[in-house]
Amino acid sequence: MNAYLLAARPKTLPAAVVPVWLGCVMTYHLTGGWDLRLAVFTLLGAVWIQIATNFFNDAIDADKGADTDARLGPTRATASGQLSRRSVYASAVLCLLFAAGCGWPLIQERGWVMLAIGIPSFYLAYGYTGGPLPLAYKGLGELFVILFFGLLAVSGTVFVQTGTWYSEALILGVAVGCLSAVLIAINNLRDREEDRKHGKNTLAVKWGRSTSLKLLAAMTVAPYALILVLDLTPSLLVAFIPPMALGLWILMMVCRTAAGPVYNKFLALAAVQLLLFAVAFQIAAYY
Repeated sequence: MNAYLLAARPKTLPAAVVPVWLGCVMTYHLTGGWDLRLAVFTLLGAVWIQIATNFFNDAIDADKGADTDARLGPTRATASGQLSRRSVYASAVLCLLFAAGCGWPLIQERGWVMLAIGIPSFYLAYGYTGGPLPLAYKGLGELFVILFFGLLAVSGTVFVQTGTWYSEALILGVAVGCLSAVLIAINNLRDREEDRKHGKNTLAVKWGRSTSLKLLAAMTVAPYALILVLDLTPSLLVAFIPPMALGLWILMMVCRTAAGPVYNKFLALAAVQLLLFAVAFQIAAYY
């Protein structure tokens, strides 16, 4: 069971939880209410897709030889031999079946649009690292996260709740996506040399450390600029100071520190930044 938990990577789940959470907060901000039943099914679907993506990633990276004993990140269940490839792939498919079950009430509520969102999301759980165009191996990981775990996840949650696409939700989605992509950027900076050896052409590999740090800086700062265009209580914008300060500290430390196991700490703190941003937005939007 511990091996399956390792492959599921629970520390990545804030990237699935926060977009749905803030989508519901935005719905309340825009309409004065939100539907708990739809929120629960949306959240469960997002979490199962995230876990499926992690399982596929664990197995596919092992197949491609990208996870070796030399990697600086956490131990991977498949590459370390704790789980067979077959069992990890089967677990990923099972998670997608659970996600499909959670998606059925959403389809009943909002129709074919949910299929247009769900089917690509299901495929990309695999296509992030597998298939003919593995996004993580083509330098598209950050863009994928911004689009699917940010813009689409937040605005899609608001659409499920209201049946309407709001520009405010799109803006918030980009902000959330950038903060989630910060995790991917730090991860890729940590693994740049190992990824280069195994043909995993992340942006960190393609662009080099200097340009990748500039991208990390842009994704750290952009969310806090974007919230300024949203209709939030001005006096409560101070709630964003703690996550912004943490994000800038993480950026400074990554810039000053050579890639190594310490980057795992920066990754964990980046996840904390995402959660603090969610708390700040709820404070500024609710009151």
